[in-house]
This record gives sequence, structure tokens and C-alpha cells, in this order.
Amino acid sequence: MIHKYKQMKKIILGLSILAFMSCEQDKIGFVDNVRLMNEYQQKIDIESKFKIQADALKKKRDSISLAFQTEAQVFQAKADKMSKTKAQQEYAALQQRGQFIGQQLQQEDQKLQNTGQVEMDSIISKVKKEIKTFGKSNNYTYILGGGDGGSVLYGKEARDLTDEVITLLNKNYSK
Repeated sequence: MIHKYKQMKKIILGLSILAFMSCEQDKIGFVDNVRLMNEYQQKIDIESKFKIQADALKKKRDSISLAFQTEAQVFQAKADKMSKTKAQQEYAALQQRGQFIGQQLQQEDQKLQNTGQVEMDSIISKVKKEIKTFGKSNNYTYILGGGDGGSVLYGKEARDLTDEVITLLNKNYSK
């Protein structure tokens, strides 16, 4: 009876080892989110496009502000020669026009920011989808996000997929 018990124990142990060895090990990699986004050409191009638009809006704002300041200085010079009531009326109209101009410029700025945010959100979704496709096609169980704000505090360089994913994204990106 003891002999059968030992023999059965050896068989169970052997099967357990065989089962353990035959189990696939999870394939895990990570990407540096910050580096990935900083080196993704589509993101670089969109940032460049929005910088040009923001610079144009700034020039427009500066030009309008300068024209308005000049108008205010001209009014100030004329105000001394006007009646108090007339000066107050013109000052109120000038102030109202200034507020209107400021609101228009603020709306343009907000519209530009919103459009930029929508495009960046779209890029992030696209990157996540590409990483998911990359992971599936390369049999990864997990691909983790690293870098600032990422969940990987340490990873072996051999598990860093950032370069591969950047290359794939930039290859698939068409301007």
C-alpha cells in the first residue's frame, strides 16, 4: 500500500511539473507613454499646425490691442475738450467696444483650444488602438504604460516596446 502511495505521489508530481512547464508564460511589455507621444509624427504635426494657428491668433490679438490702445489715446486727448456728459458717453461706448473685442478674441482662442483637444484625444485613441493591435498580433498578454504618469516603475530594457511602437505608428501615419 505504501509502495502504491509513493508511486502515485510520483505520478502526480510528474504530471504537475509537466502541466506547469506546458503552461504558457504571460508575455508582457511596456511603452514609455511620454516618449511615444513626443516622437509620434502625427502628434508632432498637429502640435505644429496648432502652434501656427495660435501664433496667428496672437498676432491678430496684438494688432487689435494696439489699434484699440491708439483709439483710447486719441479719445483721451479729445475728452478734455468735450463736455463731461459727452466724454462719459463716448468712454462708455469705447469701453463696451473693448469688451466686445475681448470676448470675440477669447471665443476664437477657446475654439482653437477645443479643436486642438479633440484632435489630441483622437490621436490618443488611435495610439491605444494601434498598441492593442500590435499586442494581439505579437501575442502579448499585457502591454503596460510607463513614463510620467505611467504604471511601470521599472522594466527591463528588453521588455521596452516603445521604439517598435513608435516605428509602427510613424510607418502607418500618412500626412
